[in-house]
Amino acid sequence: MRIILYGPPGSGKGTQADLVEKKYGLPKVSTGDLLRQAVRDGTPLGRRAEALMEKGLLVPDEIVAELLRERLAMPDCRAGYLLDGFPRNLSQVKILEDLDGTRPEVVIEIAVPSEEIIGRLSGRRTCSGCKAIYGPAGREPRLEGRCDTCGGSLEQRPDDTPEVIAERLRVYRDETALIRDHYRAKRVHHLVAGSGPIDEVFGRIAAVLNGALGDKAGKAQA
Repeated sequence: MRIILYGPPGSGKGTQADLVEKKYGLPKVSTGDLLRQAVRDGTPLGRRAEALMEKGLLVPDEIVAELLRERLAMPDCRAGYLLDGFPRNLSQVKILEDLDGTRPEVVIEIAVPSEEIIGRLSGRRTCSGCKAIYGPAGREPRLEGRCDTCGGSLEQRPDDTPEVIAERLRVYRDETALIRDHYRAKRVHHLVAGSGPIDEVFGRIAAVLNGALGDKAGKAQA
């Protein structure tokens, strides 16, 4: 089974993806994490990606596709996996289906009102060291302005200002409307409300997954 979890910036999809991974035992695959790891490891793909990112350019889909191909070929993905943040547009949908198009899938979109997203992200702080996230949609630090994990300073990202967030949401709406229509036509798309406490949102997601995977599979991982 392939699970695709997506939603607007600040929807809490990363937190929910971690919870799905823990409960259902399917590895979380994040293309952002794959890119960062490739850069840290200095692989050929990582060096190509780093050179582009240093120039402020987007990493092309062919590099992302190759990283994804390598990751999905690993043994822990044979029984299934959870995609976090991919695909983001129809060209990436095609990449995924070319890589692994025969596997059954369930697609969950987390929906949160734009006003709530702006409030969440404008109050969000990110650790300058380990990149852990703190704020209204997640945990608060034990010591004001300091990361619980590494002690790094907590800072606001440049793209977490209300004006930039509004533009990010516009781009998200434009791109994902096409993704939504694609998966609705395949009858695998599920819309889940992302407002409310983290455990309540996860309960809604788990209800969808238990229906798709079978109650027995969900209970076995409880």
